[in-house]
Amino acid sequence: MTTENQATSQTADATPEAGASRTALLRWLVAAGGLATFASTFLAWTYTDEFPGDLTVYGYPGGLQVLSLIGGVLVTVFALAAIGVKGLGWLVPAGSSRALQFFALGAFGTTGYTVVAIAVDLGGLVNLEPGGFVALVASALPLAAFLLPDDTRKAGRPRELPSWAEILIIIGVFALGLYVVTYGIDTEYAELFTGYLVTVGFAVAALGKAGLIARVSALTAKYRQVTVVAAFAAAAVFPFTQNTDTYTLIAVQILIFATVALGLNIVVGLAGLLDLGYVAFLGVGAYTAALVSGSTASVLDVQFPFWAAALTGAAVSLVFGVIIGAPTLRLRGDYLAIVTLGFGEIFRIVMQNLDGESGPQVTNGPNGIPNIPDLEFFGFDFGQSHDVFGIELGSYANYYLLMLLVTIIVVLVFNRAGDSRIGRAWVAIREDETAATAMGINGFRVKLIAFALGACLAGLAGTVQAHVQHTVVPEMYQFAGPVPPNSAFLLAAVILGGMGTVSGPLIGAALLYMIPSKLQFLQDYQLLGFGLALILLMRFRPEGLVADRRARLEYHESEQTDGPDKGLPESGAGLTKAGA
Repeated sequence: MTTENQATSQTADATPEAGASRTALLRWLVAAGGLATFASTFLAWTYTDEFPGDLTVYGYPGGLQVLSLIGGVLVTVFALAAIGVKGLGWLVPAGSSRALQFFALGAFGTTGYTVVAIAVDLGGLVNLEPGGFVALVASALPLAAFLLPDDTRKAGRPRELPSWAEILIIIGVFALGLYVVTYGIDTEYAELFTGYLVTVGFAVAALGKAGLIARVSALTAKYRQVTVVAAFAAAAVFPFTQNTDTYTLIAVQILIFATVALGLNIVVGLAGLLDLGYVAFLGVGAYTAALVSGSTASVLDVQFPFWAAALTGAAVSLVFGVIIGAPTLRLRGDYLAIVTLGFGEIFRIVMQNLDGESGPQVTNGPNGIPNIPDLEFFGFDFGQSHDVFGIELGSYANYYLLMLLVTIIVVLVFNRAGDSRIGRAWVAIREDETAATAMGINGFRVKLIAFALGACLAGLAGTVQAHVQHTVVPEMYQFAGPVPPNSAFLLAAVILGGMGTVSGPLIGAALLYMIPSKLQFLQDYQLLGFGLALILLMRFRPEGLVADRRARLEYHESEQTDGPDKGLPESGAGLTKAGA
């Protein structure tokens, strides 16, 4: 071997070692940056307490500093897992580099946003203490993760744990989810909520890249009943964490919005019918409940008990669903969308005109039906505070628990319907109506059942909404307006969350309601913001935030799956085909 060949061989042998050393050094730098970010939150970032959260205290993080602290901790822990610290390897089953990049962006984004917000709100960078600049530099160090080589790998089969340990993991995940959601709802000012969105958004993306979300999903699929019970138990605990009804009302509205979105998911996600007037069915249920629940403004001198009012509202909405669907469901695609849009607008205009002048006196026209009394159910007055386990629950907490029960009913109906014979027929119609009809499926009847069922569920939610808000007016049921739920918001929630899934519309509805309610300055621009969000979603994640296997395979053909169910869709899963 010549001298030149020997030198080339030695260089080739040294290259992997040099690369490994460089990777290890970068990981240590990322860990050090995360630790420095954590430490910087104990410094004062500004000298005045005029900025929300009082970031003037040394040794005690407050406001947005807490979110930067959390970001620093996450960066440090996952960087140590990437380094190979014993006991942390389970955090990165699918690789660490991509996860560290997202965690680094989250920490830097939250800290950088805080520095910019201080400068904007208080009038310049001069309002920053040295601690603010230290925090900004420290949070920039973890961005070195973008120099790391991609170590993405297919997550191996996790070590088998005892059943009780896996169940405890599921319970712990939902307990953590309850804390995160409660923190977001309880945020008191826009700056903190914006930082919360940045932190949580990047953290969720990072956990997905690390493979942890996939492992938790596998556990929840294995223990489906435990998962359902844990999810609704965590939701039921929420009102017990609140001292006032201020934020509980937001949670009630989110549940109403989410329940109606889940009903629309039957029509759009399972059956593939584009309904642009779905909010009208919510209005039918609300107006029906208002008329029969003893309101002083009602033209009907009756007062049904709640269970009767709820059944009446659901039944009337179902009848309207059949009446509207029977002559229109022979249409497809854009034609059906235009007809349903017209129905939604006709409903709102008719409610405005039933005022005794333009039409019969039924709904008081634009003034609506006010003074809807609080619910009483078996002697339980929902308008009064009650002590439960020594904790006082206000009126909105009562309505929250009632709406949670309605949500459980809607989820059960959705799951049962999606897994049934009729649910399979919906999916077949959605995918290819011509082929489904050729196989003997009565397309018109199947679509009418979906339309009627979706209308019934919306009407059920509307009966509760009428009592929560104590009034119904036509402006509440527009195609697009400043306050959800309306038809545009509902459709956006289903698409954003993930069509054909249960948790997708729930998450989408929560995001679309919380963001405008917390960020008041978006009130005039929220439709523009949601439009941009949907454009970005269609570009980078067309299957939605929560996607099933059918949607992932449809939009990401390169994705591979293992196991006997390779390539097969989950029950009731999928996306609407164009023109369905």
